[in-house]
Amino acid sequence: MDDGPSKAGAPGGGDGPLLLTQRPVQLHGSPLAKACLRLAGWRFDFDGLPSRQGVMTVYPHTSNWDFVVGVLAKWAMGIPVTFWAKDSLFRVPLLGRWLRWLGGVPVDRSAPGGLVDDMVQRMREAREAGRFLWLVVAPEGTRSHGAGWRSGFYRVAVGADVPVGLAYLDFGRRRVGVTAFFRFGGERALDMQAAASHLAAVRGLRHELAAPVQLKES
Repeated sequence: MDDGPSKAGAPGGGDGPLLLTQRPVQLHGSPLAKACLRLAGWRFDFDGLPSRQGVMTVYPHTSNWDFVVGVLAKWAMGIPVTFWAKDSLFRVPLLGRWLRWLGGVPVDRSAPGGLVDDMVQRMREAREAGRFLWLVVAPEGTRSHGAGWRSGFYRVAVGADVPVGLAYLDFGRRRVGVTAFFRFGGERALDMQAAASHLAAVRGLRHELAAPVQLKES
């Protein structure tokens, strides 16, 4: 089977990342979305999830077209999208209902630890209850060139001990999807080295704007 943008070798042990190869969670995506991707000349890469909870990063984010391709890929995967939004928005009539329909998760920004601690707790509760919860983020945080990835996704994944899926939008080869899932060990350099290796061949629509696959300095 084709491993996607680049092959990531198995980690060497210790506190390094663990490459997850099993996909017990199978989803039923939209045949129409898959057909639309094919008609547009895109190849779709996805064969399931390693667990019912996790964090998925989407890289790179360099163009407004990323949203169009990304939404089609989301429908093709059949994965419910979950994203962060402050809890006050959910108290607004109609707006709150619409945000929940889109996959928004209310987060109390005044809580100790803020967004990350709140999401770690939600992930743990979802795992205990067997609920599906995948947080999807664009860790660059902007379409402009940056110094690296924001660390929120990483702290959630390590704190909740859930897998990280590396989704990609490869305009160079017109491929979209996610084929690699890691359980990060908490050694940032080793974990991000594995991510960078897997995503090395990916090219965004405006590749010069893509941030390097590394965590920003706190």
